Amino acid sequence: MSALIRCDGLSKQFGRKTALQQVSFELEYGDTAALIGPNGAGKTTLFSILCGYLRADGGQAQLLGHKAGSSALFGRISALPQDAQFDPGFSIGEQLQFYGRLQGLNSKTATAETTRVLTLVGLAGEAGQKAAALSHGMRKRAAIAQAFIGQPELVLLDEPTAGLDPANALAIRQLISQLSGQVSFLISSHNIFELEQLCNKVLYLDKGQLQASATAAVTVGAPHYLTLQLEQEANETLLIQLRQLAGVQAISQPQKKQLVFTLQPEQADSFDISLLQCLAAHGWRYRNLTKGQTLEQKLFSVG
Repeated sequence: MSALIRCDGLSKQFGRKTALQQVSFELEYGDTAALIGPNGAGKTTLFSILCGYLRADGGQAQLLGHKAGSSALFGRISALPQDAQFDPGFSIGEQLQFYGRLQGLNSKTATAETTRVLTLVGLAGEAGQKAAALSHGMRKRAAIAQAFIGQPELVLLDEPTAGLDPANALAIRQLISQLSGQVSFLISSHNIFELEQLCNKVLYLDKGQLQASATAAVTVGAPHYLTLQLEQEANETLLIQLRQLAGVQAISQPQKKQLVFTLQPEQADSFDISLLQCLAAHGWRYRNLTKGQTLEQKLFSVG
């Protein structure tokens, strides 16, 4: 089976400004992937090329086995811009039905799809409301509903939870998690902690170049990691004791109260018990214990 998305040497210029420079990566079917980077990194340009809105100056981009922008992708991929808006003169139900018709659905099917996608985002009873009558969070959820019309195989979301209160942001995360087994996602966001909960692959773009990538998968035989967040700053006495624990290859200290353990693979499964016993025996209090590295550590080589 061909890759979900394959980019080879993708480049794009706007006058003298380089938006993308030799970007290459591959995502597989079923991936929920994150695209992160600072403002101006090239994320929107990459999304626009993948959607067929822009043509690359160099390199190639393929989605679902077809060239980006190909008519063969019609109805199979969808995208939601960060600032997507509804027309204030029509109800959200009318507009979603219209978007369904634009995808080639007949009137009956477009109506059924509108009901289905509004139910997905918890707005089944709001189809007759105009956008102005909805809260910001509800408008965002209605916009996300639009991206699922026609049951696409790949959905590109640009900042899907930006500006939302915690309850609405949680609802969107739960929806993405719920659908991730049926739909593949590429999500652009500045919220690295949110993406850590949702995504199994991460791409870090900066100044038009792919700087790093990370995956949640653990390679057999590769070092394992464990991240410990302490209540107090780690001192040398603590570090000496922890280095003596069986299975420890190295300990790094990216922050004063944070330690990252590099572990021997054969000791990794039981190490957390030994660690907690050591902490309790010496009266050292901890705040959080996480198996693996955080995305920040993976992407930015912290520690």
